[in-house]
Amino acid sequence: MTALLTSGPAWAQDRHLPEVEVRGPRDATIGSADSASEGAAEKESFQARPKLRPGDIVEAVPGVVATQHSGDGKANQYFLRGFNLDHGTDFAVTVDGMPVNMPTHGHGQGFADLNFLIPDLVSGVRYRKGPYFADSGDFSLAGSASLDYVSALDAPFAEVTLGANNFRRLLAAGSRTVQDQTWLGAVELEGNNGPWDAPERLRKANAVLRYSQGSQARGFTITGMAYQSRWNSTDQIPERLVDSGELSRFGSMNTTDGGKTRRISLSGKWFDNSPEGQTQVSAYAIDYRFDLFSDFTYFLNNPELGDQFEQTDRRRVFGAQASHNRPNKIAGLDGILSFGAQWRGDRIGEVGLYNTVARERISTVRNDKVSQDLFSVYGQQLVNFSDRWRGYVGLRADALRYQVDGREPVYGPVNSGRGRDSLASPKAGLAFTVTPAHELYLNAGVGFHSNDVRGATISVDPQSGLPAERVPALVKGRGAEIGWRFQPNENFTFTTALWQLRLDSELVYVGDAGTTEPGRASSRRGIEATMRWKDDSRWRLEADAALSRARFRGVAPEGEGSYIDNAVERVFAAGVTYTDGPLTASLRLRYMGPRALDTLNSVRSRATTLLNFGARYAVNKHLTLGLDVFNLTGRKGNDIEYFYASCSAGEVARGDCGSGIDGKHIHPMEPRSARVSARWTF
Repeated sequence: MTALLTSGPAWAQDRHLPEVEVRGPRDATIGSADSASEGAAEKESFQARPKLRPGDIVEAVPGVVATQHSGDGKANQYFLRGFNLDHGTDFAVTVDGMPVNMPTHGHGQGFADLNFLIPDLVSGVRYRKGPYFADSGDFSLAGSASLDYVSALDAPFAEVTLGANNFRRLLAAGSRTVQDQTWLGAVELEGNNGPWDAPERLRKANAVLRYSQGSQARGFTITGMAYQSRWNSTDQIPERLVDSGELSRFGSMNTTDGGKTRRISLSGKWFDNSPEGQTQVSAYAIDYRFDLFSDFTYFLNNPELGDQFEQTDRRRVFGAQASHNRPNKIAGLDGILSFGAQWRGDRIGEVGLYNTVARERISTVRNDKVSQDLFSVYGQQLVNFSDRWRGYVGLRADALRYQVDGREPVYGPVNSGRGRDSLASPKAGLAFTVTPAHELYLNAGVGFHSNDVRGATISVDPQSGLPAERVPALVKGRGAEIGWRFQPNENFTFTTALWQLRLDSELVYVGDAGTTEPGRASSRRGIEATMRWKDDSRWRLEADAALSRARFRGVAPEGEGSYIDNAVERVFAAGVTYTDGPLTASLRLRYMGPRALDTLNSVRSRATTLLNFGARYAVNKHLTLGLDVFNLTGRKGNDIEYFYASCSAGEVARGDCGSGIDGKHIHPMEPRSARVSARWTF
């Protein structure tokens, strides 16, 4: 059953304005949850855990791993349910109702950069897994996470954080409420060099301004966000050079790699609650800029000048959505009818790929202007068949319209074009309350992810000049799961789900291009379990485990196998939080097991284990001191490993290259480091 809650700035218990349809720990419970794999992370949990980067907050979603294979100004690398999601290919993320994933992005399809997020302002992390719900659209095949911001703070504060490798951060935030009107503002400045031999020189500025007004029955918010960042990056490096001593673990193959980005947004939400139903209307506008310089193969393709390339993205994103939920009766049975409509329009002024030397362009591979619109409507009907049985059916329809205008003079005209694609996605679910403490679920549905629309109009590969095969703009996926929830009381919850997912086309990472490309059809299945336990008012325990199997379907091309490169197979995470008066301490463990790095499973990654510690101590009502220690045990693991061919300058000089040297390419986890903070509350 869908729980319908709204709250306003001055009267809400936790003083935030969530979306009209909110799923929280008290909602995803026996008698009200729709599946075993949905829920919400408790604020005390995700705020207490130490976060090396802003995007790490998505690890509050059970089974999700967030790492990094480049500079901290770039989007995280995500793993979930047998996917290496690259930067977000099948994991949909929204912040305050605005989509984060970028279709037809310059670096990779579904690019989800969360570096504009201020974790201290996050009021809720809600999640779903699988394509089982009608209001979930593009990029949500594996799962989705919805992050909400607070609308008011208990008191204004300023916080300074200092750490290893010249890390420094200043955050100031506050709010003011008069009657039913609240203003909230926050400013964040951050810098970091990282442990890399070539200093990262991260420079980040972030700001949020929000106005909210209304009552529990009706209200609205208007939010402005502005973010910009620039950095140098140390990308993945050949492990063979580290083993031979030619390069340190934290060395760089190209010290001119790096990038800059900017994101400015304006959004608004309006809601109305009445006994007849709940309505929400929202709209947003985003101005986005992105420039990234990368070099993953070094001197393989161009032994004289090197293989560095630039990827650009300059776009404006507009969108609107409306939803309505109302109680109704079907054949005398109580139910809830939900329906809505969504539109997103991306106006991409430039999405480009250029060959470069030390960040200077030497040739153009692609330079396109793209316009694409995704129109969606959906409806879902839930029915309570009895006190113990309930179920829902839903249907979603998506229509994509796109146009690509190539501006590169040689192949741009033949790779231009326009087109349309559409999909209908049915959904269904059934829940049975076995006892007041046990509930079983069955869910199934069809979902999709979009492909880069440049691949839907392409005729000639601009790199080789050979004919290129077009791909569908929308790719269908089918999923199902059975689950069990055990909740004997409000302090203990255990869930488990057995799931499977089949995709008509896999989005795979291509190492020498630094991007994702459509691949063969695939199939995944797995089992996952989640436990949450509050022993008393002091102790909070959490544990998550996930096992997955991912394979390509059909006959493999000659020389290839059925394994999906970098598909995560085993994940385990656990955490304990202790609160006693002014002290809060958190210890978090994350394990990601070995995985195949090629389709033959002939090369596998190493397992990684990470242990982080965080503590906060309120000295008095004004001053709170903090300590975060990352990689507490000093493990020498890797955030990411790839297997592909590359060639260094030294290997070229020695004549060792040929057509390239196959091998592992790694980006190491950061070594043990500490950060200390002081927060003054006014």
